[in-house]
Amino acid sequence: MKKITNTFIVQADDSTAIIGIVPKLQAGKPSVARLHYELLAEHPYEYDLDSFNFEVWCRRNDIDEADRESHRAAFFSKGHPCMRASPLTKTHGFGAHYNSAGKIAIYPVDSVAYRKLLNDPENRVEMAMRSKRPASSQAAGPHPRGRHHRLHSHA
Repeated sequence: MKKITNTFIVQADDSTAIIGIVPKLQAGKPSVARLHYELLAEHPYEYDLDSFNFEVWCRRNDIDEADRESHRAAFFSKGHPCMRASPLTKTHGFGAHYNSAGKIAIYPVDSVAYRKLLNDPENRVEMAMRSKRPASSQAAGPHPRGRHHRLHSHA
């Protein structure tokens, strides 16, 4: 798989979040969204996509550190989603940035850093996947840089 670099994933165009929302625990356990948030908020630019997905999977499945190597080959024998499919970018009001080394960090949509990354010409800008299908059969809305530039240009 090709490494994703210099890419900013903006929140989905059907997200209603106007600020970054920390995902709640579900029945006292972290949801996928909460695991994504905890890992990336506590370790910005530490994980590339493969190591991030593997860490989330290990935590969700209670795989001990000592047993992880034995699970690695099976885990990577299948494809795994990028940050366009993360609940953080789809519904919780975060953008995800892949730096030049392919390491990931998250930024709330209401932050100055989000706007800077959105408008940085070094970044390719992609929109997160929608949570719902569009009401019409038309393609998704305009380029994400344009939509968010208009939304956030006054701030």
